[in-house]
Order: sequence, then C-alpha cells, then structure tokens
Amino acid sequence: MGPPFCERVWRGREVRLCYIKYLTHVDRGASLRPMAAPQPLADRAIENLRYIRDTMTRARAFTAVPGAGQMWIGATAFAAAWVAHRAPTVLTWLSVWLGEAVLALAIGGVAMVRKARAVQDPVASGPGRRVLLHFLPAFGSAAVLTGAIVLAGATALLPGLWLLLYGTGVVAAGAFSVRPVPLMGIGFLILGIAALFTPAAWADYWMAAGFGGLHLGFGAVIARRYGG
Repeated sequence: MGPPFCERVWRGREVRLCYIKYLTHVDRGASLRPMAAPQPLADRAIENLRYIRDTMTRARAFTAVPGAGQMWIGATAFAAAWVAHRAPTVLTWLSVWLGEAVLALAIGGVAMVRKARAVQDPVASGPGRRVLLHFLPAFGSAAVLTGAIVLAGATALLPGLWLLLYGTGVVAAGAFSVRPVPLMGIGFLILGIAALFTPAAWADYWMAAGFGGLHLGFGAVIARRYGG
C-alpha cells in the first residue's frame, strides 16, 4: 500500500493542506492537574469584611484632637509671651520659650491620650499613628534648627522658624484629622512668614498670636464641634 495521499503530496510539496488531521506537536509530559478546592464561602466573607474594615480605618479622620488641651496651650503661650517680652537677655528669652514648648507638649500629649480613651479612638490606631508620623518630623526639625541658629547667633529668626515648622507639621498631620486642624496650620504658616519679614521687636507678638491666639480660637471650635 502506498503512503497516504497527504504524505505523498506533502513530500512532493504540491499542496499545503490534506484531508488527514494530525498534531503538529505533542507534549507527552503534560498531565491534568487537580483543581484547587474552592474557598469556603464563610472564609471569603470574613476576608471581605476584614478588608472593608481596614479600608474604613485608614480612611477615617482622627477625632481625638483635644480642643480643651489646645485652649490650655494657648493660655500658657500668652503667659510665656508676656514673660519673654520682658526678659533681660536673649538666653532668658530663649529659656522661656523652650520651657513653654516642653509644657505645651506635655499638655497636648496628656489631653490627647485622655480624649482618645474617652472616644475609644486610640492614639496608636491607624489614623492616630499617621497624625503623629506626619507631625513629629517638623517638630524634630525645629529642635535641630533651633540649636544651629542659636550657635550661629541668629536668634531673631527663631520665632518665624518655629511658627513655620509648627504650621507645616499641623497641616501635614491635619490631613488625617478634623477640618479645623489643617486650617489652624495654615494660620501658623501665615504668621511665620510675617514674623520673618517684620522687625525683631514684634517677635513675641507674633508668637502670642500664633501659639496663643490660634490655639485658643481653634481649640474652642474643636471643643464645641468635636468634644473636649
């Protein structure tokens, strides 16, 4: 028996197609693999709920900003401005404001922790952690630059620097908090610019307006709208 028609014509290269079907390539090592068992419906539902919960946690605002604590900080800042303006030396003036910074940090920290516990919104939660992580770099930068400026003898720049960096930190942290917080930060930025381009004798007035007035005003708004 002669070879099949398709083989004969294929070897003669007379045509390209024939009536016999054949495989051009056979993978003899291929095998059927068993399908993975479907995930139980309850497990998928739990995963979906966990994803939704995590997404909502990341998206919500940090509401434990202490309005009353901000007002206390404002009151102590007014007192510090009064004392600093009458300081006999630059070193005394610097000591007054550095002491006020430590006091304000303590008041704000205690007030925030107390309010966070009251509203069941821990500071270490997602929103609270993001607020701290965005505020602390500006605060740390202010501390480092303060030392450098004091060593350089350019202490007249400190009020504007403090207001600007504090405002920067508040604006950054306020993106994850209630609306009055970033607005307060913008107010600090404006006052910081003014303090840098006005006579040095006005420095304590700008500090009182910022750390005193803005904290008192926005603290009252936060306390009224979002609780103490």
